[in-house]
Amino acid sequence: MNKKVVVTGLGTVNPLGLDVASTWRSLTAGSSGVDFITLCDAEDLPVKIAGEVKGFDPAQYVDRKTARRMDRFTQFAVAASLEAVERASLRLDSSNRDDVGVLIGSGMGGLITLSEQFRVLWEKGADRVSPFLVPMMIIDIASGQVSMTLGARGLNYGVVSACASGAHAIGEAFRVIRQGEAKAMIAGGTDATITPIAIAGFAAMGALSRRNWEPSQVSRPFDAERDGFVMSEGAAVLVLESLDFALERGAPILAEIAGYGATGDAYHICEMPDDGEGAARAMRAALRQAGMEPEQIDYINAHGSSTRLNDKSETIAIKSVFGEHAYKVPISSTKSMLGHLMGAAGAIEALISVQAIQEGIIPPTINLEKPDPECDLDYVPNAARQREVKAALSNSFGFGGHNAALIFASPADL
Repeated sequence: MNKKVVVTGLGTVNPLGLDVASTWRSLTAGSSGVDFITLCDAEDLPVKIAGEVKGFDPAQYVDRKTARRMDRFTQFAVAASLEAVERASLRLDSSNRDDVGVLIGSGMGGLITLSEQFRVLWEKGADRVSPFLVPMMIIDIASGQVSMTLGARGLNYGVVSACASGAHAIGEAFRVIRQGEAKAMIAGGTDATITPIAIAGFAAMGALSRRNWEPSQVSRPFDAERDGFVMSEGAAVLVLESLDFALERGAPILAEIAGYGATGDAYHICEMPDDGEGAARAMRAALRQAGMEPEQIDYINAHGSSTRLNDKSETIAIKSVFGEHAYKVPISSTKSMLGHLMGAAGAIEALISVQAIQEGIIPPTINLEKPDPECDLDYVPNAARQREVKAALSNSFGFGGHNAALIFASPADL
């Protein structure tokens, strides 16, 4: 069937803002959302910085009783979904709710709730553990709660592929609509992992930066002095629709999803192969599905995690796919400002790619002061750039060798 699929709504909560507008202002200004940890006691932790969502009140989105029965990662998903649906002017009722699905990805689910209830178990005993532990912890509950909040009764499940979860959720939602199984999908990613156990675990494997003295300068993708990523939290959600459905209801069309590629490395539990071969295959698959040549891509939102191996491997993968055009296409890692939103990273970066098409502005890679000689492409260092973007590619990679690439195109030619 292969229906055309478009983006009609965007929503987010993240370390730079509680909506799309404030987030975009901060991104294009080159602001950092990374600061000292306040959500938990970090005194005895080796890492004391993160990207926290500040000023978030779940009671602004759902009633307080319902909010108390949601983990923070689910609260974020609901908040972002409500904004996205409102911006899409999508009203769910008996005429369409069975044709609208929800597909929200998460890397780690209700880790805050799980951590808290372990403490209850140890300190007070099994009979004091909350009966809401399981429905607050499981990853698919983000999709479930969004569907209940909005009344969407179509296809509904969760996606888990570590830091590629949000991108895979959007890509799979694209497939569902393209094949005619839904008219619209509410898709994205969410995570809230700033807990002692997560910080200790990622620090133990050497994945996190330990530059505890300068939060805003810690995340430095492609810089020679990068030493790891910064854990962040938040959510981003896109409303996707078939072009026919969007036109029928007069929806605002922000971009077309033109291509999606998903591959596996079959290589290592947490490292990309040196040549980024799996990532390159994902990009090629997305280009092939979009019917585009590499030279038609005007912007790449890189995974750009600020780890030594990942940034180098992604650079090599981009070169292998784009050839000489790799040196001409602007690339940025918005993780330099947001930190790493874990399972929401691919979703927020997809949202940013759509915004770049809409606004004609490419966000920068901040903190790029000493370029790594092995990362020698145009990473839009330190200042946003005005440029027409007709097509943008967003890369996402996750532990376990999961790769996803999404291509968004200007709706001008639809």
